[in-house]
Amino acid sequence: MKLSRLVPLLLVSCFGAALLLAMQVQVPEAPDREQPFPAFRLSSLLQPEKLTPASLPPQVYILNVWASWCRVCRQEHGFLMDVAAQQTLPIIGLNYRDQRDSAVRMLTLSGNPYQQVIFDQQGSLALDLGVYGTPETYLVDHRGMIRYRHHGALNSAVWQQQFEPRIKRLRASQERVGEQGG
Repeated sequence: MKLSRLVPLLLVSCFGAALLLAMQVQVPEAPDREQPFPAFRLSSLLQPEKLTPASLPPQVYILNVWASWCRVCRQEHGFLMDVAAQQTLPIIGLNYRDQRDSAVRMLTLSGNPYQQVIFDQQGSLALDLGVYGTPETYLVDHRGMIRYRHHGALNSAVWQQQFEPRIKRLRASQERVGEQGG
């Protein structure tokens, strides 16, 4: 067999190996470091008011980054409705680079799992948060510190494995601080 016939096979093999390695690289689930929720002043999607970090719940909550143009967000929406129905914790929405009318229409037709929705049409808050894409969900503690970040759609498996244990620990920490008067 001539060596020139093996070259294309070797190139395809090298490309395939590089592709497999690239597919195994995962986006980190947790923030590089725990960080305070960034400062912002943006409008509410559904109310005529401006929202700031002071508008966010003084307890453990999740912030879900979504958009009406995001197909995966629409698939995730039903699960968020289930979480909201259980009233386990507040869900804040961050509507990312969307058209207000489209976002409002989606919540009107599919239900609104969010306690509040921050309208981030330019993506400025998302940039400060380090959002890679939609959907993403952040777990924020009672002091406004981001404690966990998940890329991709939430579902029951992710919720049970990644969020519930962290929520339980954060609430226990919040209760200890409350008992100590701090």
